[in-house]
Amino acid sequence: MPKDLIEKAKIFATKAHKRIDQRRKYSNQPYDVHLDAVAKLIGSITDDEEMIAAAWLHDVVEDTPATLGDIEREFGKSISVLVGELTDVSRPSDGNRAIRKAKDRQHLAHVSARAKSIKLADLIDNGRDIARHDPRFAAVFLEEMRRLLDVLGGGDSRLYKMAEDTYNSSIVKISALNEKQKLTPEVSGISGFLTHSEQIRIKRMFSGMFSAEDIADPLLSFDAETSCKDLYKAFQAYGQSVGTIRIHGAVRGYILASDVSDKESTACAERIRHFNSSQLALSDASIPEVIRILTVHDHCFVQALGEVSGVMNRNCINKPFVRMWLFGAITIYEMKFTEKIRQLYPEGDWRILVPEQRLKKAQDLQVERNRRNESCGLLDCLQLSDKALILLNSPQAEGFFDLKSKRAGKIIIKDIEQLRNHLAHAQDIASQNWPQIVRIADRIEGLARE
Repeated sequence: MPKDLIEKAKIFATKAHKRIDQRRKYSNQPYDVHLDAVAKLIGSITDDEEMIAAAWLHDVVEDTPATLGDIEREFGKSISVLVGELTDVSRPSDGNRAIRKAKDRQHLAHVSARAKSIKLADLIDNGRDIARHDPRFAAVFLEEMRRLLDVLGGGDSRLYKMAEDTYNSSIVKISALNEKQKLTPEVSGISGFLTHSEQIRIKRMFSGMFSAEDIADPLLSFDAETSCKDLYKAFQAYGQSVGTIRIHGAVRGYILASDVSDKESTACAERIRHFNSSQLALSDASIPEVIRILTVHDHCFVQALGEVSGVMNRNCINKPFVRMWLFGAITIYEMKFTEKIRQLYPEGDWRILVPEQRLKKAQDLQVERNRRNESCGLLDCLQLSDKALILLNSPQAEGFFDLKSKRAGKIIIKDIEQLRNHLAHAQDIASQNWPQIVRIADRIEGLARE
C-alpha cells in the first residue's frame, strides 16, 4: 500500500463530511474531530495502514453521499469491505430503534477482527462524548454499548479493555439520575407535530403511494459462459452499467460494465459479484427503503418472486414518481409549519420574527394575489424557510424541532427549500440534494415506527 494511503483517506473523509457541514452533535466541532480520535486510537494499537484509513472512513457511507462503490474505486476492495463491515445494515422499515440496533449488533458479531477493533475505538470516543454532554441519552447509549461489547470480543484486547473502562466510568457519571430522569421517547422530526390521525393517514399514503417496482430499470442478463468481450458490447449498445449473470438458468450475481473490456475472452462468470442482502429490496419496498439502500450502495436490486428483476441507482430518484413523493412530503412540512404559527400567534405578532426584507417580499406578494382576486393571508405568502425560521426562533415552540442548535436548524431549512426549488424546476436532485433527500425519507419512514 502507498505511504500516503492514510492521508488520502483523511482528506477524502474530511471533505465528505465537511461538504454536508456535518458536526459533532454536542460540541458543534467539525466531524473530523471524531474521525481523528478514532484513527489515533487505531494507530495506537497497530501500524496497519488499511485499518487506520478505514477508521477515517468508517462513517462516510452512513453519513455522506459517498457509497461503498466510491470507497472501492478510491481505496480498493479491502478497505471497501472494512468500511462495509462498519456500516449499519438495518433500515428504517425494520422497526423501532431497539429492533434496528439488534440487527446491526448481529451484523457486527460476524465481521472481521479488524472491523471489530475500529468499532471499539468508535464506541470509546462516542461514549466519552455522550456521557459528558447528554446524561439523559447516555442511559440508552450505554445500554446499547454494553450489548455491543458482548459481540466485539474478537477485536483488539487493549481497545476492548479501554471500551469497558469507558462504559464503567460513564455509568458512574450518570448513576445519580433517578428513574424519572431516564430517557423517555423523544418527539422528533415530522411526527412531533402531527396528530395521531394525521400520522395514520400519512403512513398509509406515503407507504403505498409508490414502490421500488415503480422506479426500477430493467436489467440486462447474461449466461455465465458469455465472454466479457460480448458483455462489453452489450453494455455499450444498451447504455447500461450493470447486468445479472445466470448460472444454470438462475440469476446468481451481477457484473458491472467497468468490470469488463472489449479485449477479454474470459467467461463473465469469472467476474461475478455476489448480491449483498443489504443491496436487495422487494418489489413493494417503499421509496425511503430504496433511498436508504442507495445511501450505502451504487445499486439497489429489486426482487420479485425471489428473482432479481430490476435495478436502481441514484439517478432513478430523478424520476417523476419520486419527485412527486418528495414534493408531497415537503408540502406536509410547510402546511404544518403554517398551522403551528397560527396556533402560537393568533394575533399575527409573528411578524417581529421575520427580517424586514423578507416581510416586505411577502407583503408585495399578498398585494399581487389580492389584485388577482386570490384571497390569502400574509402568512400564506411567506416562503417555507421564513415559516420554519419563525418556529425556530420562537420561544413558545421549544422542542418543535429535534435539533440541538439553531445553526443546525437553519442549515436544514435552507437545504429543504433548495430541494423544493430544484423539484419545482425539474433540476437534477440526486446529485445536488442527496443529504436532504435522505433526511426527508428518514422522517417519513419514521412515521411507520410510531
